[in-house]
Amino acid sequence: MRFDEGAGLDTSEVEDLRGGGGGGGIGGRVALGGGGLGVVGLVIYFLLSQFGGVSLSPASGGLGSVGSGQQMDDTSLSQECKTGADANRNHDCAIVAIINSIQDYWGQEFQRSGSTYRKARTNFFNGGVNTACGNATSDVGPFYCPGDSKVYIDLGFFNELRTKFGAQGGPFAEAYVLAHEYGHHVQNLTGVSKKGTGSGPASGSVRLELQADCYAGVWANHATTTPTETGRPLISEISQEDVNSALDTASRIGDDYIQSKLGGGRVDESKFSHGTSAQRKKWFTTGFQTGQPARCDTFATNSLG
Repeated sequence: MRFDEGAGLDTSEVEDLRGGGGGGGIGGRVALGGGGLGVVGLVIYFLLSQFGGVSLSPASGGLGSVGSGQQMDDTSLSQECKTGADANRNHDCAIVAIINSIQDYWGQEFQRSGSTYRKARTNFFNGGVNTACGNATSDVGPFYCPGDSKVYIDLGFFNELRTKFGAQGGPFAEAYVLAHEYGHHVQNLTGVSKKGTGSGPASGSVRLELQADCYAGVWANHATTTPTETGRPLISEISQEDVNSALDTASRIGDDYIQSKLGGGRVDESKFSHGTSAQRKKWFTTGFQTGQPARCDTFATNSLG
């Protein structure tokens, strides 16, 4: 994946909370709606709920030992990340560019349908963070909080994808993760989030996650043609290798893969909340091949894959 070197970046869509907070241990609680645990928080949730104990019920309290992120001076980010050329050489700037592209697409898509898209900030944090959905550690993985309409991510998570879960990684795999979380923001804006309840292979939770995967694919279809406010698309190239890296990531975060490879080998469909590896790949591919959000209605089909 390459960025247009002359296209401008908008760092106002990112808030840098790194440099403070953190904290020890697991055992906190965060109430996440409209997208549950995000694209791979399911991994940590499953392992800890089965073998270590993490509470994800609505909470009036917090993590106790986990402090909230303390906002850094965002000036450094805005100084470093000005153009696509910066995104091609700097990882943080690449993340900014991806977020800009995703939100540019959905802003224009909502406008075409006669609606208004409200932008959501992404918060970079280290260790722990305080959100409108409660406090969370990095162990939760990337997630979207409908309470404050923000995406939260510890960027060290992308290293975890490669080292612990064996994913290929790479910029476009990271773009898939972020586009999935912004898919949950779209669901929150359209009111679909409230359907994401229950567990099991045909549950609302699974359907919500698969739709967010499909929305990620829709954005990917339009990424090289979606202009920014300056009229130039931020992303100039997406290769088949990039698409393969996203599919590889999807294949490693299915309920069945996680349970069989990381949970002792037994697959329990009653605990499914994100969909199988094959389903996640199918719905991302559906969005990518069609480029049509309407084709992502996972709630209207009896065949999830």
